[in-house]
Amino acid sequence: MHSMADAGSSRTRLLDAALRVFRERGYTATTVEDLCRAAGVTKGSFFHHFESKEALALAAIEHWNMLTGALFEAAPYRQVEDPRERLLAYLDFRAALVRGELPEFTCLLGTLVQETFASHPVLQAACGTGIKAHAQTLVPTIEAARARYAPEADWSAESLARHTQAVLQGGFVLAKALNDPQAALEAIGHLKRYVEGLLPVRRDEAHDNASQPNRFPTLQPRSMRR
Repeated sequence: MHSMADAGSSRTRLLDAALRVFRERGYTATTVEDLCRAAGVTKGSFFHHFESKEALALAAIEHWNMLTGALFEAAPYRQVEDPRERLLAYLDFRAALVRGELPEFTCLLGTLVQETFASHPVLQAACGTGIKAHAQTLVPTIEAARARYAPEADWSAESLARHTQAVLQGGFVLAKALNDPQAALEAIGHLKRYVEGLLPVRRDEAHDNASQPNRFPTLQPRSMRR
């Protein structure tokens, strides 16, 4: 008889395997056998924890949101005082996460929703909720930057937060299509220049911002990238 600790460990191994295998193979091409093999568990253990591949995918989305949420919460850009510089530091952080093989830095939510938006509405909704929740974490920073640098602007903080995610997800798709991570980095670079244009700096503010610390961060594990 398996102990509760063993059961918890096998469930976590399945969740971690799902993050990796779904990003490598996609949802449709991934089988329960693939997931069990990657996790080092039996099919009996799989079905003890999850009634289906869809159920595991749904739990994996929650697992992803928890891991990436913690990663971004502890990221260095959070400590940048000026809101414009903080938003740009966020983009620097996203660029610095583009390392390793394509599945290591692309987004689980974006990968899953491209395949499941019409066929698995539960997964589509969960992916949408996760992406929107991450975008929402940027809204206070963008609102503060807008108030300081572009108070007459006719765009909303919410719309710019969503746009950042659209560019990031599109960059990941293009990197896959071209098999070239540079495509994602170029997309982030253009996004950064776009944000700089939306939030113009006056001469006195440029002098103040020059004293801000270097925005480029020391990175955390690859497997926790949104």
